[in-house]
Amino acid sequence: MRLTRVLSAAVLLLGLAAAPAAADSSPSASPSRDGDAPTTAGTSFRTATEFEQGQVATANGAAGDYLYWSFPADAEQRPTVKATVKLPETHAAQTWRVDVYDGLRRRQACQWGAQARTADAGTSAVELACVLRTVRAWTEPWANDPLPGTYYVRLTAVNVPTSDLGVPVSAEVRVDSKDIGGAAAVDGSLAEPLVPGIAVTSGADQGDEDDKSAVLSAIEPEDGWSSGWWSDRWVWSGIGAVLAALAGIGGYALTRGSGRPSRVPPGA
Repeated sequence: MRLTRVLSAAVLLLGLAAAPAAADSSPSASPSRDGDAPTTAGTSFRTATEFEQGQVATANGAAGDYLYWSFPADAEQRPTVKATVKLPETHAAQTWRVDVYDGLRRRQACQWGAQARTADAGTSAVELACVLRTVRAWTEPWANDPLPGTYYVRLTAVNVPTSDLGVPVSAEVRVDSKDIGGAAAVDGSLAEPLVPGIAVTSGADQGDEDDKSAVLSAIEPEDGWSSGWWSDRWVWSGIGAVLAALAGIGGYALTRGSGRPSRVPPGA
């Protein structure tokens, strides 16, 4: 009966601990707020239009323009950038491309997705996609891993025929992220996310409050920037510790016998 109670307690603890971990592993995306979504795009990194994950940012432009947007991405997220370009009825073949840069303006490679596509003459729209690598909380200085902070999306047409330069187009961009969880956790975190103006903000906390007006970016994840130390791997580590302790107790209960041997001499 004692062993049965021990095993029952182990199953109960396993179920309670696994429940939040399972919830953490589900895809996460900010709820769409189309009413607040921007309707313009910037023309450079410094003028990139900010939008949140889950929003659909739109803009009107022309073939040959560079369209820039920016969004926040936190540690353990795997962002997916999708862009749609709507073309006029009459146009020559055009190749459109979407590129993503991190807070250090380093171009980030796509794991998969149609990053560049050619729209043949008469095609009404072209769809692009780029699935980034998982954002890491910390990395070596020599590595090119994506880090928490602001990410820039650049959409443009390459090798546009002279006859199509200036042809009006409209674009839509949306970013969603999947929460990878503890599988992507690392032992370390950045002092601050790679957000434009973060150094100015840090200095203003210790100095003049008026300096905060120089901050270039006001976007951040819906729940704020993660501290970098917590992940669901702590939950699984705790489950392993509890199971190891219960296994030790169960092993002791099975092998300890019926108690101390009698001290009465044989034949007495």
